[in-house]
Amino acid sequence: MLKNLHLSLFIVPVTVLTLVIGLYLYEAKKTDRKKLFKSLMIRIALLAFVLNLTWELVQGPLYRGYEYDFQHISFCTLASVADVLMVLLLYLGFARMLKEPFWAGSLSWPRILSLMAVGAVGAILAEIRHTWEGNWDYADVMPLLPIVQVGLSPVLQFTLLPVIIFGLSYRTLTE
Repeated sequence: MLKNLHLSLFIVPVTVLTLVIGLYLYEAKKTDRKKLFKSLMIRIALLAFVLNLTWELVQGPLYRGYEYDFQHISFCTLASVADVLMVLLLYLGFARMLKEPFWAGSLSWPRILSLMAVGAVGAILAEIRHTWEGNWDYADVMPLLPIVQVGLSPVLQFTLLPVIIFGLSYRTLTE
């Protein structure tokens, strides 16, 4: 799984964290339902962590050298924190673009397909970067996407999970 731990692994998450904080403060300031917005963000973060950690652990054997030991489970946990930041950035980016902090309340097919496309492209770019830098290698059992030669599982993770996370998080809100 993780082969090298170096500074460049932290640049993107720190940048994303900065963007998430900035976008959150901007959107929270604009809405008159601040407590509800905060509750939605907390729900998204918690559900994103649980679902992404589960996904990371299940897909672990698709990476070369993965074992269910402390080191690999710790890495999956850390990766899930980074996934939470990306999910929050995705939500807040769409909130900014749509000018609606509660946009997940109306998940139309065009929005779902746009969200899935952005998630897939982001995952493909991230996988290209991480495999090129040698951060991890795929096991022979990992199905690869043609042309880009990145793992299908991590791309599906960011294609499917955000839609599920946003839909469930919004549905559990109470006004």
